Amino acid sequence: MTAPTRILTNGKIWCGLAEGFAEALAIAGDKVLATGSAADIAAMAGPDTDIIDLEGRLAVPGLNDAHLHLHMYGKSLVQLDLRPAAGVTSVQAIVDLVAEAVKNAKPGEWILGRGYDHDKLDELRHPTRRELDAVSPENPVFLTRTCGHTTVANTLALQAGGIGHNTPDPFGGKIGRTAGELDGLLFENARAPIQAVIPLPTEEDLVDSIERGGKSLLSFGITSCMEAAIGLEVGTVELDAYLTARKANRIPVRVAGTLMGDAERNILDYAYSKGLVTGVGDDIFRIGPVKYFTDGSAGAGTAWMSKAYENDPTNFGVQCLTQEQTDALTMTAHERGYQLAPHAIGDAAIDMVLNAYEKAYAALPAPDRRHRIEHCGWHKPEDLPRMIAMGVIPAGQPSFLYFFGEGYHTILGHERPQHCYPFKTWLDSGLHPSASTDCPVTSPDPLPCIYALVTRLSDSGKPLGLDQKLTMAEALHLYTYEAAYGVHDEDRKGRLIPGQLADVAVFDTDFFTVEPKAILGARCLMTLLGGEVVYRA
Repeated sequence: MTAPTRILTNGKIWCGLAEGFAEALAIAGDKVLATGSAADIAAMAGPDTDIIDLEGRLAVPGLNDAHLHLHMYGKSLVQLDLRPAAGVTSVQAIVDLVAEAVKNAKPGEWILGRGYDHDKLDELRHPTRRELDAVSPENPVFLTRTCGHTTVANTLALQAGGIGHNTPDPFGGKIGRTAGELDGLLFENARAPIQAVIPLPTEEDLVDSIERGGKSLLSFGITSCMEAAIGLEVGTVELDAYLTARKANRIPVRVAGTLMGDAERNILDYAYSKGLVTGVGDDIFRIGPVKYFTDGSAGAGTAWMSKAYENDPTNFGVQCLTQEQTDALTMTAHERGYQLAPHAIGDAAIDMVLNAYEKAYAALPAPDRRHRIEHCGWHKPEDLPRMIAMGVIPAGQPSFLYFFGEGYHTILGHERPQHCYPFKTWLDSGLHPSASTDCPVTSPDPLPCIYALVTRLSDSGKPLGLDQKLTMAEALHLYTYEAAYGVHDEDRKGRLIPGQLADVAVFDTDFFTVEPKAILGARCLMTLLGGEVVYRA
């Protein structure tokens, strides 16, 4: 019998939803060899087996964030951090951070930042162009709201993008104006002219960001992720960066890479010409699905809804594609053998994607393609049977419930938030919902996600469909097995069973026995990737 290279023992090891708990885990190389009682596993040890005493701690399969932006997260770690968690709770705090950055910048150098949430600022509003102009007269400023779908720019940034008072709203976008004057806000596609003139990161910059972001993920117990938009900002250079990072062993976590296949931001031809279709790659970097955007975000009021927003009866959100465009983009990727993972949050957008899927499957049946809908925040009740019939994977973000739940009540009223992201309905219906953060939209920390899944409460205590609560085992199931299933990886990872990759996260708190609030204060103590310890607190 093969002697284990490493044993984890004297712990509470959650192996999977069906598998339950074990006391000890044996690892041979990069795979799980066996699980069982401490005595049985100890009997397998050889003279060179490394023994790790868990001291009663909880160990789970390495967590898998099913939708985040790895290189963007890595890049955000060296930009202005405007998140509420970083102490940014007012417009003045944002302005002060910009002013400080200007002191250390050369004239003309761009000031970039991300993470503010106007719903959580004291003033309950966005910063304005004029406020940014006052502290940055010689530097263009471009600040992104936490959702990633709305920005505020100062005058120099607007001028750099050719946006003036008479510039019309583009299709799929909106230019903010207050009392007839540009206020600096740009929604969805209206950001593109400025994004086109911001200095582009090089391939090496992107490799650095991938490595920086991946190392940070390991500290949260995250060993895998789906990178949700390769090619979104810098086109094919982003794909080249991932390929270069893989060759140089500079990807710290396992990545399924989603390729942009949108109307304008599209690297599909480039990837396809290299034979990079869904499934190609290895256990560190593998090609995943194809993405396009159909709408924006609910918190920003740009998710495309069939019913107007509560605070503005003229606003139904932003439709980023027509049905014809959605059909064409879907069919192109489907015919080439790609899985699909379009962004759709509002019910009108989700309905449009399902229409396109039905046409694609009718033209070319592919029973196990596992097309997804990223976010899938609000869908019509009559769309659930359509999703079940096609096996569509709803890839929702429980972190949105926690961080944005208060804002959902503000912008959509108190009834509609009770029907968003129905994880229990999805799971009970036989679908394969996954859990994720959409980082850097929110922090990659999985603990607020787990808390939201089991409580359905926001950080302010607002309820969001209490009938959709999951058990702790179900919540972890979404963060492990289901996340792997969503990219055809469930046979390789997601459970601690013999033959699967020995990816493990160890926490200082037993999620199964404490009150839910205690989960928020837990810490990851150790992370193993392929049987090797890659992080210790």
